[in-house]
Amino acid sequence: MTDLWSPIKLGNLQLPHRLAMAPMTRSRAKPDGTPGDPAPEYYAQRATMGLLITEGSQLSEDGQGYLNTPGIYTDDHVAGWRKVTEAVHAAGGRLFIQLMHVGRRSHPENTAHHRQPVAPSALAPGEDMFTSKGMLPVPEPRALTTEEVRQTVADYAYGAARAIEAGADGVEVHGANGYLVHQFLAPNANERTDEYGGSLENRARFAIEVVQAVAAAIGHRKPVHGSGPLRRHCEHYQPRMHPDEDVRGNVEDDGRC
Repeated sequence: MTDLWSPIKLGNLQLPHRLAMAPMTRSRAKPDGTPGDPAPEYYAQRATMGLLITEGSQLSEDGQGYLNTPGIYTDDHVAGWRKVTEAVHAAGGRLFIQLMHVGRRSHPENTAHHRQPVAPSALAPGEDMFTSKGMLPVPEPRALTTEEVRQTVADYAYGAARAIEAGADGVEVHGANGYLVHQFLAPNANERTDEYGGSLENRARFAIEVVQAVAAAIGHRKPVHGSGPLRRHCEHYQPRMHPDEDVRGNVEDDGRC
């Protein structure tokens, strides 16, 4: 009989049971985005879960939205995450690194470069967020150019490759909660007129290209998991919609306004 404690195979990864630890932002990274010193112990303490999914890790400078969140795009980031994966593996666990780009849900006070956030369109979410100076309104973002959108897809692939280099067993693409992937899907955050906006097919293009690029970057033996309204499954690494969760019912807004 299959239950929560039954083993399951995920790609080439054998999990001892079906309970996983969900990603949870800890805000304990160093100012440059390197995982903080407590991170190896924190994740190793939870290694008895069938699978650990890390806190969201930005894949570029523009991907950061919150204070002291980790990155996965520099040599120092990789070295920091390698300490985490080694500790988890030594404790018998398995770990995915979550790839995250917040898009418009950012504030210059929370990033090292202090630039305006970027997003599909120049539409502010109309909310306040916690910053180094307390609660402040989220500013209007700058719309990404078409070429910048394509570069962001490449950034996801690069972040995935660096995650595997750091010893991760796989990656998760964060596609929920009003962040960048979700913003491209949502008409209230995406008013683009190029191939990434307008029709449902165009609004879904970014999410699909991201998952295809990530899968191509890390190879067929490493699992790619997706969280969000557009679920992505790796059947020969061809993304498809989950039959029980049609994307049409999940892209009316970005869940944040």
